[in-house]
Amino acid sequence: MGWLDRERTIAPPGFNRWLVPPAALAVHLCIGQAYATSVYKTALVKHFGASLTEIGVIFSIAIVMLGLSAAVMGTWVDRNGPRKAMFTSAVFWASGFLIGSLGIFTHQLWLVYLGYGVVGGVGLGIGYISPVSTLIKWFPDRPGLATGMAIMGFGGGALIASPVSTALLKMYDPGSGATGWVASGDAVGKLFLTLAVVYLAYMMFGAFTIKVPAEGWKPAGFDPATVKASKLVTTDNVSARNAVRTRQFWLVWIALFCNVTAGIGILEQAAPMIQDFFRKSDGASLVSAVVAAGFVGLLSIGNMAGRFAWSATSDVTGRKRIYMLYLGGGAVLYTVLALAGSSTTFLYVALAFLIISFYGGGFATAPAYLRDLFGTFQVGAIHGRLLTAWSAAGVAGPLIVNAFLDAQGKPGQLNAASYQPALLTMVALLVVGFAANLLVKPVDARFHEPRPGRERSAEPALEA
Repeated sequence: MGWLDRERTIAPPGFNRWLVPPAALAVHLCIGQAYATSVYKTALVKHFGASLTEIGVIFSIAIVMLGLSAAVMGTWVDRNGPRKAMFTSAVFWASGFLIGSLGIFTHQLWLVYLGYGVVGGVGLGIGYISPVSTLIKWFPDRPGLATGMAIMGFGGGALIASPVSTALLKMYDPGSGATGWVASGDAVGKLFLTLAVVYLAYMMFGAFTIKVPAEGWKPAGFDPATVKASKLVTTDNVSARNAVRTRQFWLVWIALFCNVTAGIGILEQAAPMIQDFFRKSDGASLVSAVVAAGFVGLLSIGNMAGRFAWSATSDVTGRKRIYMLYLGGGAVLYTVLALAGSSTTFLYVALAFLIISFYGGGFATAPAYLRDLFGTFQVGAIHGRLLTAWSAAGVAGPLIVNAFLDAQGKPGQLNAASYQPALLTMVALLVVGFAANLLVKPVDARFHEPRPGRERSAEPALEA
């Protein structure tokens, strides 16, 4: 397997760095399918005779495994290079679909948990972090743009996977023309097999076209001193082991956790939420199911666009200031949504679009934020540890929203007022994240890796 080693991926002199983002996108567009699981959720409920919660657990397991595998494997990814990591991610991601399809064909839900949830989730985690640190090293002059390009693909994966999966389900199911059609389990199993083959091939394209820069490479005309414009940006390096001992790591963890929890509050409930906000006194909604589905697609565009646009903007504003916008601006938007969102559909859609763009921007800006604070040495491993915030938010966000809504009434009886307690709780969370971000300061020099001729006096202790 020496052909996967980092040494085999070092770019020759004169290599065009703009050839690297398509390789990164190849991985993120594939694993971004995770946001399109709702396409076959109802079909799996019918096939297994299970509840929505039992099927929803598949997605939850995958997101938890994403964070855990990214945290555990982050150092391995940094040490072995992006090609081996992306190859491993592709094998796990495709194997997850294959095992999941076996579970569907044999009516064993636990196999779907094991396949898509556990095995596929490991592929998600490794694939999510593997191209990010590589792009940061190729674009030291535009780290926000670099991470935005990579992570934008994850947000856009569902935009491709959702319509393609729907078309394939119709093709595989002879009864797809019936009124009120729900795809058969056999069709979902065949869809899983198809996705395994297609994603494996496309992710392998990414793995075998990715390149890392040679040691000491920098873009023509680039002066590192121009990046060191903010006192938060370091030219030193901090190891992943020491990064988790710093206050800065945990403050960014809290900021990301609060931002993601608030965003998931809307994403997880998006379609029924817009219908409930515009429900009339007779119980009917002014928003049809078709329009609600279109609204979900619009949010996906906001999620993807925010990842690229806000992260690229952070190269100009600085990472701390852009997080102040995500969290402070998000708190204001959530308050307006809770108190006046039901006044017009235009206002509701505009507010939700901006909130979700902040949600995506928070994801994409996080690696560049880490790079500013801890350097590029093990930024992939540090990013992996930070993604445990996503795992925690993936559990906390839906729990908060669903607990408040269960207390307000049953689906079909909810209205805009029913959402106010949950939305105002999200405002409080965003304020907490805003305060955590404000407290971020430069990392103390005792955590820096020693440079030639400069030794660290002692092993740093946990920062008080």
